[in-house]
Amino acid sequence: MSGANPGTAERLSAPGIATLSPGYDVTVPKSNMPRSYASFAEFYPFYLSEHGNRACRRLHFAGSLLVLAAIVAALITGNAWWLLAAPVCGYGCAWIGHFFFEHNRPATLTHPVYSFIGDWAMFRDILAGRIPF
Repeated sequence: MSGANPGTAERLSAPGIATLSPGYDVTVPKSNMPRSYASFAEFYPFYLSEHGNRACRRLHFAGSLLVLAAIVAALITGNAWWLLAAPVCGYGCAWIGHFFFEHNRPATLTHPVYSFIGDWAMFRDILAGRIPF
Protein backbone atom coordinates (compact mmCIF):
# COMPACT_ATOMS: atom_id res chain seq x y z
CA MET A 1 0.00 0.00 0.00
CA SER A 2 1.56 3.26 -1.00
CA GLY A 3 1.29 6.11 1.44
CA ALA A 4 0.56 3.88 4.43
CA ASN A 5 2.56 4.31 7.59
CA PRO A 6 4.84 1.30 8.18
CA GLY A 7 3.40 0.71 11.65
CA THR A 8 -0.27 0.84 10.70
CA ALA A 9 -2.29 -2.34 10.72
CA GLU A 10 -3.76 -3.77 7.55
CA ARG A 11 -6.31 -6.56 7.35
CA LEU A 12 -4.83 -9.47 5.44
CA SER A 13 -6.93 -10.95 2.69
CA ALA A 14 -5.46 -14.37 2.06
CA PRO A 15 -7.96 -16.77 0.47
CA GLY A 16 -10.01 -18.54 3.10
CA ILE A 17 -8.37 -16.72 6.00
CA ALA A 18 -11.67 -16.27 7.82
CA THR A 19 -12.11 -20.04 7.96
CA LEU A 20 -8.45 -20.56 8.77
CA SER A 21 -8.46 -18.82 12.09
CA PRO A 22 -11.71 -18.97 14.00
CA GLY A 23 -11.37 -16.91 17.13
CA TYR A 24 -8.14 -15.28 15.97
CA ASP A 25 -7.70 -11.69 14.91
CA VAL A 26 -5.48 -11.89 11.83
CA THR A 27 -4.79 -8.18 11.72
CA VAL A 28 -1.03 -7.84 11.72
CA PRO A 29 1.09 -4.71 11.46
CA LYS A 30 2.59 -4.04 8.04
CA SER A 31 6.28 -3.24 8.20
CA ASN A 32 9.48 -3.79 6.29
CA MET A 33 11.10 -5.06 9.49
CA PRO A 34 10.38 -8.49 10.96
CA ARG A 35 8.02 -8.14 13.89
CA SER A 36 8.84 -9.58 17.29
CA TYR A 37 6.15 -11.49 19.17
CA ALA A 38 5.77 -11.71 22.93
CA SER A 39 4.17 -15.17 22.82
CA PHE A 40 3.18 -17.98 20.50
CA ALA A 41 -0.49 -17.00 20.98
CA GLU A 42 0.39 -13.61 19.50
CA PHE A 43 2.40 -15.19 16.67
CA TYR A 44 -0.07 -17.90 15.57
CA PRO A 45 -2.56 -15.56 13.81
CA PHE A 46 0.34 -14.16 11.79
CA TYR A 47 1.48 -17.72 11.04
CA LEU A 48 -2.00 -18.66 9.80
CA SER A 49 -2.14 -15.55 7.63
CA GLU A 50 1.00 -16.80 5.88
CA HIS A 51 -0.74 -20.09 5.04
CA GLY A 52 -3.90 -18.99 3.22
CA ASN A 53 -3.16 -21.11 0.15
CA ARG A 54 -4.64 -24.60 0.40
CA ALA A 55 -1.81 -26.24 -1.59
CA CYS A 56 0.73 -24.69 0.79
CA ARG A 57 -1.17 -26.02 3.83
CA ARG A 58 -1.42 -29.46 2.24
CA LEU A 59 2.32 -29.51 1.56
CA HIS A 60 2.96 -28.52 5.20
CA PHE A 61 0.66 -31.31 6.35
CA ALA A 62 2.35 -33.86 4.05
CA GLY A 63 5.77 -32.72 5.24
CA SER A 64 4.73 -33.17 8.87
CA LEU A 65 3.42 -36.68 8.11
CA LEU A 66 6.73 -37.53 6.42
CA VAL A 67 8.63 -36.23 9.47
CA LEU A 68 6.61 -38.54 11.71
CA ALA A 69 7.16 -41.43 9.28
CA ALA A 70 10.92 -40.83 9.25
CA ILE A 71 11.03 -40.80 13.06
CA VAL A 72 9.01 -44.03 13.22
CA ALA A 73 11.30 -45.60 10.59
CA ALA A 74 14.35 -44.63 12.67
CA LEU A 75 12.82 -46.18 15.77
CA ILE A 76 11.72 -49.39 14.03
CA THR A 77 14.93 -49.96 12.05
CA GLY A 78 17.35 -48.56 14.62
CA ASN A 79 18.92 -46.62 11.75
CA ALA A 80 19.54 -43.01 12.78
CA TRP A 81 20.02 -41.97 9.15
CA TRP A 82 16.22 -41.74 8.92
CA LEU A 83 16.44 -38.79 11.33
CA LEU A 84 18.29 -36.82 8.65
CA ALA A 85 15.32 -37.33 6.34
CA ALA A 86 12.93 -35.74 8.86
CA PRO A 87 13.99 -32.07 8.47
CA VAL A 88 14.57 -32.50 4.74
CA CYS A 89 11.01 -33.80 4.29
CA GLY A 90 9.41 -31.29 6.65
CA TYR A 91 11.16 -28.15 5.50
CA GLY A 92 11.37 -29.29 1.88
CA CYS A 93 7.60 -29.71 1.54
CA ALA A 94 6.85 -26.52 3.48
CA TRP A 95 9.27 -24.37 1.51
CA ILE A 96 7.97 -25.68 -1.82
CA GLY A 97 4.53 -24.58 -0.62
CA HIS A 98 5.75 -21.10 0.24
CA PHE A 99 7.89 -20.48 -2.83
CA PHE A 100 5.61 -21.98 -5.49
CA PHE A 101 2.07 -21.58 -4.11
CA GLU A 102 1.95 -19.03 -1.29
CA HIS A 103 4.66 -16.80 -2.85
CA ASN A 104 6.03 -15.60 0.48
CA ARG A 105 9.07 -16.15 2.69
CA PRO A 106 8.75 -18.99 5.21
CA ALA A 107 8.37 -17.69 8.77
CA THR A 108 11.16 -20.10 9.73
CA LEU A 109 13.66 -17.59 8.38
CA THR A 110 12.65 -14.88 10.87
CA HIS A 111 10.89 -16.77 13.70
CA PRO A 112 12.34 -20.31 13.73
CA VAL A 113 11.05 -21.50 17.12
CA TYR A 114 7.53 -20.08 16.82
CA SER A 115 7.36 -21.28 13.23
CA PHE A 116 8.29 -24.83 14.26
CA ILE A 117 5.58 -24.75 16.94
CA GLY A 118 3.18 -23.22 14.38
CA ASP A 119 3.76 -26.10 11.95
CA TRP A 120 2.64 -28.61 14.57
CA ALA A 121 -0.22 -26.42 15.81
CA MET A 122 -1.52 -26.11 12.24
CA PHE A 123 -1.08 -29.89 11.76
CA ARG A 124 -3.18 -30.44 14.93
CA ASP A 125 -5.79 -27.89 13.80
CA ILE A 126 -6.10 -29.54 10.38
CA LEU A 127 -6.53 -32.96 12.02
CA ALA A 128 -9.16 -31.50 14.36
CA GLY A 129 -11.04 -29.90 11.44
CA ARG A 130 -10.49 -26.33 12.67
CA ILE A 131 -8.51 -25.48 9.52
CA PRO A 132 -9.61 -26.75 6.10
CA PHE A 133 -7.35 -29.31 4.49
